[in-house]
Amino acid sequence: MRIIPKEASLRTCEICALAPVMPVLVVEDASHARPLAEALVAGGLPALEVTLRTGAALDVIREMAQVKGGVVGAGTLITPKDAEAAKDAGAQFGVSPGATDYLLDACESIGLPLLPGAATATEAMRLLARGYGMLKFFPAEASGGAPALKALGAPLPQISFCPTGGISPANAESYLSLGNVVCAGGSWVAPKDLVQSGNWSAIEDLARKACRLGKD
Repeated sequence: MRIIPKEASLRTCEICALAPVMPVLVVEDASHARPLAEALVAGGLPALEVTLRTGAALDVIREMAQVKGGVVGAGTLITPKDAEAAKDAGAQFGVSPGATDYLLDACESIGLPLLPGAATATEAMRLLARGYGMLKFFPAEASGGAPALKALGAPLPQISFCPTGGISPANAESYLSLGNVVCAGGSWVAPKDLVQSGNWSAIEDLARKACRLGKD
């Protein structure tokens, strides 16, 4: 069951490489989970990050984990209990805004691949020393955006990133064009108003457009 950091990073890199965009989802109603996941997967975005920011999040993960073709992960993992609850709910990977030894130890011990967050060279180097070569760059825009991430790539070419935080269709290409970026995380593919109104066809269309980013 235990997973070593290098194996975890290989797995999260594989998941990130499934599409240029990983939807970052804040879902308040578990009844929306399956149709939302189905729309995103149909649109070409199979890797789904469900943030643990709502009371329904774990139920949402349980529902989405049953959608064919989807790879569901839990975001906003902060504590070991978060990691355990997420895995029990069916999460196949975890995402964290940062990284603590407690969280890293917990995810490794239960075999949950983690995409840990880093915003500075020191944080990235510390995670690399532990064996993590696939990281989340967060908060991306507030931390200097694509130019900062490009600068990190010069001395740390062995690290790959999924930037998240302030990513939109307007700036996604600037990140996806970087050699050290595997995918970008964003919430624009599942706007709150479309989710609440159940406009799954519109969300599928947004997913299809996002799937083309970095390919044109």
